[in-house]
Amino acid sequence: MAAFDHEQVVFCQDQATGLKSILAIHNTTLGPAVGGTRMWAYATEDEALTDVLRLSRGMTYKNALAGLNIGGGKAVVIGNARTDKNEALLRRFGRFVDSLGGKYITAEDVGMSTRDMELIRLETKHVVGLPDFMGGGGDPSPVTAYGVYMGMKASVRELTGSESLAGKRVLVQGVGHVGQYLVEHLVKEGAEVLVADIYEDRIREVASRFQVTYVKPDDVYTTAMDIYAPCALGATVNDDTLSMLTCSIICGAANNQLAREAEHGEAVRKKGILYAPDYLVNAGGIINCYWEIIGYNRQAAMSQAENIYQTTRAIFQKSAEENIPTYLAANRMAEARIASIAQLRTRR
Repeated sequence: MAAFDHEQVVFCQDQATGLKSILAIHNTTLGPAVGGTRMWAYATEDEALTDVLRLSRGMTYKNALAGLNIGGGKAVVIGNARTDKNEALLRRFGRFVDSLGGKYITAEDVGMSTRDMELIRLETKHVVGLPDFMGGGGDPSPVTAYGVYMGMKASVRELTGSESLAGKRVLVQGVGHVGQYLVEHLVKEGAEVLVADIYEDRIREVASRFQVTYVKPDDVYTTAMDIYAPCALGATVNDDTLSMLTCSIICGAANNQLAREAEHGEAVRKKGILYAPDYLVNAGGIINCYWEIIGYNRQAAMSQAENIYQTTRAIFQKSAEENIPTYLAANRMAEARIASIAQLRTRR
């Protein structure tokens, strides 16, 4: 993806704190760009740039499809979140966010926490995902997980006529904050839950709370399952994994699950797998953040996340009627909303 698809891309570096970050604003037609900050030990700066460009574009589509009046943006911080993160680095990052004057509002993502948002807030007001004692909505993970759960139920209904997940074999790949909340929903409904994660402490934590089966990360794609729920990093649906996956549904919280959207979106359809577009079903987190911007109400955020069920069904219907992959149906619906608002603004 080329950077010229975006409105603005800013490279941020501070030698004193060791901060290396990239901020990407994709589109602000619907409002200021809102999207989380991801901290990851990228192998190269090119890898980080590719990720932030894909993620920020995804936020534009996610926010549009969710009916939110905000645009799409994202940030990445290059580093190991477990060893490289500290107060000075986070606060310096907050100053970079502030330098954009509100065109970009940040939040938490992989490698970041509510506590980190508190520290960023010391340097800028353009941050959401704050704890409730600061007037925020706290951890958005429960709302994100609930939206994925709604999308999963809509997916099962599409294939079976029933939305029940009881007895379904679901593999949750990545049991961080969102993954664990999703596991909780699945276990309560009687699904057979399998979990995988690269961090052993997360596996121990989820195993201590729920009756689940552990799957080694290297065995994920060859494991028999009804539903594959990627909830960690993206691009796990690719040339190598597609030939191994035996699931009938892909529905998870990870962003950019299709390594190459057009190619793998069509390949998934030809393989007979129903794909619930990731930015559609994982929109609960940004919905929660949006309510912080307009005046936080957890009940309203959860109610709006519940609408993901109906939107997922609408996407499946559009996909079937137009004989196109589900990712393309979602893209077209999001693009139509953005285009209509852009036209409305030109008529003022």
